[in-house]
Amino acid sequence: MGPHPAVAAIRLAVRRVLHDLLTEHHRTPAAVPHEHPPSSPPLVLVACSGGADSMALASALAFESPKLGIRAGGVTVDHGLQPGSDARAAEVVQRLRELGLDPVDSVAVSVGRAGGPEAAARDARYAALDTAAERHGAAAVLLGHTRDDQAETVLLGLARGSGIRSLSGMAAVSGAGGRYRRPFLELDRQTARKACMVQSLPVWDDPHNADPAYTRSRLRHEGLPALEKALGKGVVEALARTARLSRDDADALDSWAGQAEAAVRDAAGLLECAKLYALPPAVRRRILRRAAIAAGAPAGSLFARHIEEVDRLITGWRGQGAINLPGRVVAQRQGGRLVIRQG
Repeated sequence: MGPHPAVAAIRLAVRRVLHDLLTEHHRTPAAVPHEHPPSSPPLVLVACSGGADSMALASALAFESPKLGIRAGGVTVDHGLQPGSDARAAEVVQRLRELGLDPVDSVAVSVGRAGGPEAAARDARYAALDTAAERHGAAAVLLGHTRDDQAETVLLGLARGSGIRSLSGMAAVSGAGGRYRRPFLELDRQTARKACMVQSLPVWDDPHNADPAYTRSRLRHEGLPALEKALGKGVVEALARTARLSRDDADALDSWAGQAEAAVRDAAGLLECAKLYALPPAVRRRILRRAAIAAGAPAGSLFARHIEEVDRLITGWRGQGAINLPGRVVAQRQGGRLVIRQG
């Protein structure tokens, strides 16, 4: 008799990602040949909070990696946001070692305040994971985001009203050089929880996940259940499908904008307003956004409303003055050219 269907599902998801990584590993020469030659087994880390999703992921990685000749390790991040979080992190380290993972790290971080508590914790977490991956020379870090997390991310993007890229949710592969992999984006949260239960894996439920002070928590416990009640049970799956389709569309538009950008610049490299005007709005706004970022505007502070204002210099020209953008960047129209530079 084979494993429980939930366990089989998580293992298959991880196996697929590990196969992809092995293929890439054998195809790509190491940047520092003497440190991590392609012939040595690649190391894959799992980011684990001790919750059901990441514990299920850790168990599947521990089971699948030896069969493929991959080294498997783990890292847990102690955000220091709750009393006893250091003891909790030590417990997670112990559990990962019991699964046979090695190396296993616990990294304590200090969470700032920029962008609100959820964004600040996320930024600190990814910085710690980046550092751990670089220190160990890891080929990838696996993250336990599920289809439910994806649905929540799409709804949060919809609420921000910031365009198709924010509706595309989380990518299966992201980060520098494709460092982050999300094997569970096609699996629901219940499958991960069931896999932990049938394997008798202890699971920690983070109280922040049920705290109504956090937007994502309210969405999880109030918003999505209300949507399911009104629209039926397929909402989570439909939102995850929306993310996939939106990502494909956004990627295509980004590619189009990249190709069109050279054609709308004059010999001096300045953007020509008439040529920009002739482009579809979705392509034109991407070019404007890229130009603003290239001039020094921080991507995270550059919102749709900023780009719409700059766009009006092209489409609604009435002799208006310069537009101030984040990062002390200024956009202005000068003699049929759009100039975006540090003010």
